[in-house]
Amino acid sequence: MPETLKAIITQTETRPVVVDECVELVEAEVQGKGLIIRGAFKTVKKIKPGFVKGAIDGLLDDWLEKIEPYYGSWQSDTSSAFSAHLTSKKREVANDLLKVTDERAESSKHKTAAKMYRKLRPSALNNVETAVPGLAALIGKHL
Repeated sequence: MPETLKAIITQTETRPVVVDECVELVEAEVQGKGLIIRGAFKTVKKIKPGFVKGAIDGLLDDWLEKIEPYYGSWQSDTSSAFSAHLTSKKREVANDLLKVTDERAESSKHKTAAKMYRKLRPSALNNVETAVPGLAALIGKHL
C-alpha cells in the first residue's frame, strides 16, 4: 500500500523543512494582500514571535488529512503532477483547509489571534484559494 501524504510530509527530516517553507509561503502571500491583512499579520507576529511557525506546525497534520483525499485521487491517475491536480481543485482545497482553521480558532487560547482571524475570515476563502498553487508546488516537491 502506498504511503499516505501525511506519512511522507511529516517524516522527521521533512516536516521542519515543510513548516519553514509554509511560513515563507504565508509571508509571501501576506505581502501581496491589503493593508488590513498585512497589519493584522504584523500585529500577531509582534505580540507573539514564532506564532505563525507554531500555528503552521500545529495545523499541519490536520491540513494534510484534509488534502489526503486529493492525494488518493491523484494516485489513481498520475497523468499530471500532484501540484497541478491539487491546483485544479483549489476552491475545494481552500474550503477544506479553512474547516481546520475555523475549528481551531473557536477553541484557541490566543484570543487576539482568534479575534483577528474572525475579523478576516470573510475574505479568507479567496486568500487561501490564491495560495493553493504555491502550497501545491511546495507539497509536490517533497513527494
